[in-house]
Amino acid sequence: MNITDILKERILVLDGAMGTMIQRHKLEEEDFRTEDLKNHPHPLKGNNDLLSLSRPDIIKDIHAQYYAAGADIAETNTFSGTTIAQADYHLEHLVYELNFQSAKIAREVADEFTAREPNKPRFVAGSMGPTNRTASLSPDVNDPGYRAVTYDQLVIAYNEQARALIDGGADLLLVETIFDTLNAKAALFAIEEVFDEIGKRYPIMVSGTITDASGRTLSGQTTEAFLISVSHIPLLSVGLNCALGASALRPYLQVLSHNSNFMVSAHPNAGLPNEMGAYDESPAYMAQQIEEFLKEGLINIIGGCCGTTPPHIKAIAEVAAKYKPRKLSVSSQ
Repeated sequence: MNITDILKERILVLDGAMGTMIQRHKLEEEDFRTEDLKNHPHPLKGNNDLLSLSRPDIIKDIHAQYYAAGADIAETNTFSGTTIAQADYHLEHLVYELNFQSAKIAREVADEFTAREPNKPRFVAGSMGPTNRTASLSPDVNDPGYRAVTYDQLVIAYNEQARALIDGGADLLLVETIFDTLNAKAALFAIEEVFDEIGKRYPIMVSGTITDASGRTLSGQTTEAFLISVSHIPLLSVGLNCALGASALRPYLQVLSHNSNFMVSAHPNAGLPNEMGAYDESPAYMAQQIEEFLKEGLINIIGGCCGTTPPHIKAIAEVAAKYKPRKLSVSSQ
């Protein structure tokens, strides 16, 4: 049974935060260095994607904890897995391997859990983050016309990432935490290029992020404008993740649900960060907030972003099991 068929039957659960779980390990510089990178002249601590090569045991265990908690879909450890993002660490040459190995690790864990529970197949979503540069906005307030990256550069970077994730065993691709839709459009164009090259399509999830109470992305789009901007591609789902907690995300999910012919996803943060940068919403409280989405029939895929942990996903999965998924309009069946 493929993921599209399953989504017609029940709400699927996405995993929680990778970074939050990695931070618990209190890792040091040496944890981020493989044998080949022992003498790399630049600091690598904090480059979490690199742990798929240097500490695959940690990444494998995190995936296993989320699947055990009830997640149907795990995101690969590749949020910063482009040459553009890895340039900060001077590791552009490792990008294919980072993505391939990250997908391979998640695939192995997914297959282990599927073998144990054949009636609950586990899926791997190749995570494609927004990069640390934006095609729509200038990083220089004195030069609003300047861009730190071009559309074509983004396409090249995302093409390599998408290909490696597919080669490593991803079931679908997740273009996520979109704050600049032009970056996302480059990612989607690159993915389509890869599909044409390999002669096969994979499901695509797209997830934007609303950055503040104005209800807009960082590049200024409303939720409806964001949806229209990505609707030229046949998507599995469109959704929202990150910046706002579950309760604040609800009105924007209502907009998506009302206007979208795709499945709708959400993976909010565990509230907003406190003054120490931590997230305070408990699993029970967050699940209670998310239950409001489910009662309204807004959601097909639900999970967690920053600050969420396996107990959060367990609580969300238990609530999600009580509700039917959002129904798609007849025209989108």
